[in-house]
Amino acid sequence: MNKKLPVGVQTFGKMIRQGYIYVDKTRYIYDMLSSGSQYYFLSRPRRFGKSLLISTLKELFLGNRELFEGLWIYDRVEWTTYPVIHIDFSNLNYETPERLKNSLSLLMDRCAEEYEVSIDRGSDYKLKFAELIRRLSKINPVVILVDEYDKPIIDMVDQQDVALQNRDILRNFYSTIKGSDEYLQFAFLTGVSKFSRVSVFSGLNNLRDITLSNNFSTLLGYSEEELHHYFEDRIEAAAEHLNTPADELMTTIAGWYDGYSWDGENFVYNPFSMLNFFQEFRFDNYWFSSGTPSMLVKLIAEKNIPIPTLEDMVADSTVLDSFDIENMEVASLLFQTGYLTIKKTSGPPDDRLLHLSFPNREVKESFLHHLLKDFTHQQFSQSLRILTELKKSLQEDNLDAFFGAMASLFASIPYNIFIARKEAYYHTVIYLALSLLEAEIQSEVQTNNGRLDAVIHTDASIYIMEFKIDSPQQALAQIKEKRYHQKYLSTHKEIKLIGVGFDPNTRNISGFETEILTPKSDNK
Repeated sequence: MNKKLPVGVQTFGKMIRQGYIYVDKTRYIYDMLSSGSQYYFLSRPRRFGKSLLISTLKELFLGNRELFEGLWIYDRVEWTTYPVIHIDFSNLNYETPERLKNSLSLLMDRCAEEYEVSIDRGSDYKLKFAELIRRLSKINPVVILVDEYDKPIIDMVDQQDVALQNRDILRNFYSTIKGSDEYLQFAFLTGVSKFSRVSVFSGLNNLRDITLSNNFSTLLGYSEEELHHYFEDRIEAAAEHLNTPADELMTTIAGWYDGYSWDGENFVYNPFSMLNFFQEFRFDNYWFSSGTPSMLVKLIAEKNIPIPTLEDMVADSTVLDSFDIENMEVASLLFQTGYLTIKKTSGPPDDRLLHLSFPNREVKESFLHHLLKDFTHQQFSQSLRILTELKKSLQEDNLDAFFGAMASLFASIPYNIFIARKEAYYHTVIYLALSLLEAEIQSEVQTNNGRLDAVIHTDASIYIMEFKIDSPQQALAQIKEKRYHQKYLSTHKEIKLIGVGFDPNTRNISGFETEILTPKSDNK
């Protein structure tokens, strides 16, 4: 462990000079440079290495060859020095449209000073940008690197008027790139969201979007091979610290932090979470806790998105292709922000479907906790006690205690947030609670006779649940009539049919009815 972990470090030069671990991604950079395309766009979630990629590109185009010694690209490119315009919107003021314009104008001035060229300080931000490019091109063709290209829009979504004006400013600004083609060597834009070409890039329609490209699916994040190559000593140290065999530890690490994919074939580990894990030797929600999905949780509630569908959402690439401030698409937002990822694809290549789900345990558990908090208006510490009781009662096969704890959960929910006589609300709260118990739960399970509400698998039993307003007897009767249990008879586990009733007046569980089956007692 001679090299340091680059936790929070996103500057390539600092990483190399100060002895931090750098996972070599320069082969992908070479592929970009040699492909014939000049203009690239990449969308990835926050804290996934976008800024480090921009910094690496900057040092390469500045001709700082000594920083790349030992890396894949070192002796494969001509080390020409190009003028670089580096725009990082996280360092700009965009709280109002005027401040955004002024920040862009000042940035152009600073870049001109750095290269000792003069531009008209009286002109507006777009004209300054065009003039700066033209002046710098007399040195050499210009490279443009844009980090967090979308930040002035997505950070202001709650102030839609400002977000829309900022969007128009950026569209106007980025159109300069296409108009300056004769002066440019390379351009790369990256951010979290992917706006439609019409909304932001209408004047820059020659971008090559590599967001969903197989060739660049592991450009950011750590592959399994990279994890072992660069962090094997950390894996061994973590295994020793946690007193766990290395192979078992890797299985657990994968469950927590692996699972991100942008093509459904190649998967990567979250780099931010992995670095923090190797620093602390403790499993925790590192990436998730670095940002909150409040806007997404609110949007899911507003659009009445069934929570169980988040584990298997199906979309085509056009749905994931754009971020629309005025009509936000939940699947697109969840995918672009990293809360859902592509687990597989289906259909023909020209019309493929993308199957989305939570990437891993870190994201799933944390996101469901936020949803449970939103649906029940409880703090995590309040619901944790009830979740602990639910888990214990399920392990002990004590249904009285289980539904007693569930009733306690419902009793603590403020009356004004209940949706009158809507079974879906009750289903959602129960689904969230059961999912957070680490129980194997399936919701809206399709059978040959219809859909059953929930199936819970434990080591000893299978619980088949149906929820009805007022009548647990009616719920149990439906399970038996539809023979929802039939597909589970071959499991040789005890099968418990459970009808659950809710009373909309008390806003709580009104009772439950149970019938126990075994494969031998019902094998018709």
